[in-house]
Amino acid sequence: MVANANIPTLKLNNGTSIPQLGFGVFRVDPAETTHIVTDALEVGYRHLDTAAIYGNETGVGEAIAASGIAREELFVTTKLWNDRQTDAQAAFDESLGKLGLDYVDLYLIHWPTPEKDTFVEAWKELEKIAATGRAKAIGVSNFLVPHLEKLLAETDVVPAVNQIELHPAHQQPAVTAFSREHGIQIEAWGPLGQGKYPLFDAPEVAAPAEAHGKTPAQVVIRWHLQSGNIVFPKSNRRERMAENFDVFDFELTAAEMATITAMEREGRVSSHPNEVN
Repeated sequence: MVANANIPTLKLNNGTSIPQLGFGVFRVDPAETTHIVTDALEVGYRHLDTAAIYGNETGVGEAIAASGIAREELFVTTKLWNDRQTDAQAAFDESLGKLGLDYVDLYLIHWPTPEKDTFVEAWKELEKIAATGRAKAIGVSNFLVPHLEKLLAETDVVPAVNQIELHPAHQQPAVTAFSREHGIQIEAWGPLGQGKYPLFDAPEVAAPAEAHGKTPAQVVIRWHLQSGNIVFPKSNRRERMAENFDVFDFELTAAEMATITAMEREGRVSSHPNEVN
């Protein structure tokens, strides 16, 4: 996988390289997905994050097919939905068909759904999928420490990533530390807080934005990158996509980083993983 030259890459625990900045299509209207993803690819994004439950894998695949970009230059992620954890092989085949691809670069269990207690069974099927090469890497999403502990104790392959809600008010330090101790990279979804609290007005963000001549959103994305997170902000507007991409010509100081990190307050803005089934 060769990333856009502007985008740094991180190594996953199986040796695969992943672009640290990507483009997510959560809540992108399936009817609009093809042209929105086309815009993202034209801006320069090479890492696309979708999921079966988003209903827009077909649009992502159409944009990829029309782009003319070599497959090996793209990093494509999709996810196994909760009601398919006992049917993971068939669900994966369906996603691959909708994307129109021979393989995905990363396949994730979307939520642990602990009440169902089927994520270990699902993970063992993901291990089989990875062994065929149709998923270059496998990982999890929204897993807390107890879920990871159970998975590591009962299966053979350590997840390559854990994709979690992560933004300045909700950094999940325990999950992040445990994941990294075990070689699991952190992906941040909802990296800008989904507009559910006044993040951009906070002086911790506004001051470095003014100091560097950047927008508050660019500052927060830069904070993620310098923290070692893989991040994919979402936007339907091409100009905002380009703005989110323009974060590689400045660096936050150690003091600015620390001030933003100190905004942690367990401020989850979405569902708790133990409550999603």
